[in-house]
Amino acid sequence: MNEMMKSSTAAVGGKEHWTDKGGVKLFLWNKCVGDPAKAAGGILFVHGSSMASTPTFDLQVPGRPDSSAMDWFARRGYDCWCVDMEGYGRSTKDRDNNAPIAQGADDCLAAATYIQKLRGKRPLLTYGISSGALRAAMFAERNPQMVARLALDATVWTGAGSPTLEQRRKKLPEFQSKNRRPIDKAFIHSIFERDHPGTAEKKVIDAFADAVTALDDSVPTGTYVDMCSRLPVVNPEKIAVPTLVMRGQWDGIAAFDDLIEFFKRLPNPDKQFTVMPGISHASFQQKNYLLVYHILLSFFSQPEPVYRG
Repeated sequence: MNEMMKSSTAAVGGKEHWTDKGGVKLFLWNKCVGDPAKAAGGILFVHGSSMASTPTFDLQVPGRPDSSAMDWFARRGYDCWCVDMEGYGRSTKDRDNNAPIAQGADDCLAAATYIQKLRGKRPLLTYGISSGALRAAMFAERNPQMVARLALDATVWTGAGSPTLEQRRKKLPEFQSKNRRPIDKAFIHSIFERDHPGTAEKKVIDAFADAVTALDDSVPTGTYVDMCSRLPVVNPEKIAVPTLVMRGQWDGIAAFDDLIEFFKRLPNPDKQFTVMPGISHASFQQKNYLLVYHILLSFFSQPEPVYRG
């Protein structure tokens, strides 16, 4: 049995951690195989607007092999971390704010600082999805020394050409009027129905909805307000780290032309743009999820260039 086959069957340990951000308690979840000091690298997974971190990145679905992205990457030698942003999941929810994208970037910094204190000052491989991609991009823009490689999935730049954001803007006054918005299982199902129904299995959507609503019955409005009224919130010309832009074929948020313009402005020549076939918005929950894992693993494990000219 080769090393990859061995790693694919290894037991994955999980452990909760907590860090403090100026009186705010942030929940972190860590999964790895064996000694984390020997890991191929640390990965920080950053969640989106409508759900906490573990439903997105550590979803367990019977009969769906490798359903948990954290387990899959841990078995391939990575030290995997996710963090609940303030206002989500197990993290502090009682402060008077709507948890905007800039605050999420602060949460990423707090999480990364904690991880580096525990594991050593090694830059992190960082993946963000949807508004989590904007949080991760802003974190990388502000703290390039802490990010080894950056993967942005289902992201936006100016928002031009996004049918999902066009529809969402109709409710902007409502989002601006309060700090939190309600979510339920029907809302989670709507995420998979709005772009191209059929890209995810019903049992996966059901399990995802169960996991999300077990932690939250409402979520902050800040990312919706930012994405509907304040884009662009990141400057691609100031993102200095190697970057992968991932766009689902049928994603109604990540407009293709908008992302191409973003990609053209990234200054680091170590950059990639990939279109993921058969995928709408929530890529780790799609039928083609193993394709997503492969794309991300390829980028995260890519050797550093030895000649730069």
